[in-house]
Amino acid sequence: MTQPPSDAHEFDLIERIRRRVHSRDDVVLGIGDDAALLKVPAGQLLVVAMDTLNAGVHFPDDTAAADVGWKSLAVNLSDLAAMGAEPAWCTLSLSLPDGDTRWVDGFLDGFLELAHAHGVALVGGDTTRGPLSISVTVHGFVAPGRALRRDAARVDDDVWVSGTPGDAAGALVQWRERTVRDAFLRSRLDRPTPRLTLGAALADVANACIDVSDGLLADLAHVCRASKVGARIELDRLPASDALRVAFDEAHRQTLQATGGDDYELCFTASPDLRDEIERIALGTGTPVTRIGRIEAGEGARAFDARGRLWQPGRAGYQHFA
Repeated sequence: MTQPPSDAHEFDLIERIRRRVHSRDDVVLGIGDDAALLKVPAGQLLVVAMDTLNAGVHFPDDTAAADVGWKSLAVNLSDLAAMGAEPAWCTLSLSLPDGDTRWVDGFLDGFLELAHAHGVALVGGDTTRGPLSISVTVHGFVAPGRALRRDAARVDDDVWVSGTPGDAAGALVQWRERTVRDAFLRSRLDRPTPRLTLGAALADVANACIDVSDGLLADLAHVCRASKVGARIELDRLPASDALRVAFDEAHRQTLQATGGDDYELCFTASPDLRDEIERIALGTGTPVTRIGRIEAGEGARAFDARGRLWQPGRAGYQHFA
C-alpha cells in the first residue's frame, strides 16, 4: 500500500474526514452537501454551544494532534454538560497552515474517539488555510424546564465543584517554566473530561451550573452576576489531586485551584437539603464532587482562608483580552 501524500487539497481533506465519521439515525444528511439536515426529537429543546481553540493560546504548541482533537471537542461537550444536555451532533472548522494529512489523521484519532464515546456525529464544517485554529459547534437536547442555567442560584445554596480544579493550570505552569512535567497533570490539560453524565443527573437537583474554563472564581462570578447573588468559597475545602499537592506548595496550589483555567469541571449550586442526593449522584456517575462554599446575599465570588480572612488573588481567572 502506498503512503498518502503529506499534503492534500481541501476537498481531499474533507473526504478523508467523511470516510471516518459515524452517523446517527437522526442525521438525514451529513457531510458532503451545503448544509446538514438533522431531526430534533419532539418535545426537546435544541442546545447549541461553540468554542474556538487557537495554537499557543488554548493549547501548547507541542501538543500532540490527537490531544488537540480530543480537547477541541471536549471543551464544547463540557458546555453541554453544564446545561444538563445530551449531546447529539457537532460541526468542525479547521484552519491549517498546510494540508498535512498525517496531522489531520492524528487530530481525528482524538476527536472521533471522544465523539464515538458519547454518540456524537460529525455532520459538517469547513477547512481552510491559515494559522492553526479549530472551531467546533456542538448540538444537544434537553427537555423544556430541565436546562441548568447560570441565573438560578439562590441565597443559602451550597456551592459544589466536580473533580480537582487546578490540575490543567499546574501543567501549563510546568510547561512554561520547563520544570519537571507531571504526566497526570499534562493529561488533564490535554484531555479534559466533559462531565456529561454528572450534568444530566444534576438537571433535577442543581439550581445553577457552569463549567470551569477560565478559573473557578471567575466562572462562579458569572453565576453570581446572572443570579444577582454573592458566593463565599473556603480555600481549604478546594479538592486537590495528589499530583498537584506534590508539584506545588500550598499557596501556589490554592492559586491554581481557585483561578486556574482549562479544567472543564462543573461548578454548581443546590439546596443544602439535597446534599445526600448529590452524594448519591456523584457515586452513581463515578464523579467526585466537593462542597466548597455557599451562596449569600451580595455580589461577586470571594474566597476565604482557613482563618476566615478574605483571600485576594492577583486575578480571579483567565481573561482573553487582558
